[in-house]
Amino acid sequence: MNKPFDFVEMKLPAKSEYVGVLRLTISGVANRMGFAYEDIEDLKVAASEAITNAVKHAYNDTDQGEVTIGFGMYEDRLEVMVADYGGSFDLDEIKEDIGPYDRDMPIDNMKEGGFGLFLIDALMDKVEINNNHGVIVLMTKFLQENGVGQSDDQISTTQ
Repeated sequence: MNKPFDFVEMKLPAKSEYVGVLRLTISGVANRMGFAYEDIEDLKVAASEAITNAVKHAYNDTDQGEVTIGFGMYEDRLEVMVADYGGSFDLDEIKEDIGPYDRDMPIDNMKEGGFGLFLIDALMDKVEINNNHGVIVLMTKFLQENGVGQSDDQISTTQ
């Protein structure tokens, strides 16, 4: 398993007013990596959906708790992790626990919220979910459209 050349992790209060902080951060990280404007906009929307879902669903709008966001910067992609439990990331553990997701699962059974996940999937090249300890959404955007991202578009999860 290859490691990111840089990994940035931040914790934000689980409050909707911090969504803008995440959008600014992901914009800066993606710009530094050389992403095109359209891809940066997609990343901002997808990350906003993920953190909004974590704030609304994980803490039931009580404004308690933290959301942890991780940015794994690779030569060819950016991986963005949004976790609603507030702990630090163990990248190897997260990736070991990700498995296939049944697309026929009813939308209301999905803890992280329905339409936001499908919007995230439409904007990102790959989306994976880990439900073992809270919800972790792992979103991947490839730096250059080399065909891999489009043909490998999928949602997967563990229950």
